[in-house]
Amino acid sequence: MMDVVLATGNRKKIEEIKKIFAVMGTASKIYTLDDFPAVEEVEEDGDTFEANALKKARHIARATGMTAVADDSGLEVEALNGAPGVYSARYAGDDADDKANNEKLLGALKDVPEEKRGAQFVCCIALVSSEEEETFMGYVKGRIGSEPKGAGGFGYDPLFYPEGSKRTFAEMSDTEKNAISHRANALGKLQQYLLTKRGYIRGF
Repeated sequence: MMDVVLATGNRKKIEEIKKIFAVMGTASKIYTLDDFPAVEEVEEDGDTFEANALKKARHIARATGMTAVADDSGLEVEALNGAPGVYSARYAGDDADDKANNEKLLGALKDVPEEKRGAQFVCCIALVSSEEEETFMGYVKGRIGSEPKGAGGFGYDPLFYPEGSKRTFAEMSDTEKNAISHRANALGKLQQYLLTKRGYIRGF
């Protein structure tokens, strides 16, 4: 077993990651940046999800001396040539909230028919310690709806219908979403890496 620190201050992401780890059976002690108030987050200025995840994980691993797990994720919309992509969290501006980002996305797609509203959520999980650096990608394909539906989740969840579903992520329970999400996909690959490469018997 090993302790990890989550290299994010996003409480929604922390909550989701912890729940996914719990389902996977991890018995690790999971720390967050709240446990290290002197450590500042870094600017996410990379051109890819992988670059941002690695930058965050490297910084937190160096600052804490612990194994760091960082997440960078976002939404790629086919009709917008992959936008908002790495700018998903600040699509409507640096201080934008989820509502503003969703409204901008709907505005950008207002003349796009349903059959051309394909999209995918992407997640990169980076694991960085003094001994290793690894990244794990996760994806979930779907489409963007014409109006927000559901009160759960965060980000673009009220607009995103995963393939084969008539409900948005925001209309699903945490358990349902976490079973198929891009983040669960990436974290599952991280878990498998730890099981096979490092010999952990159960999760971390």
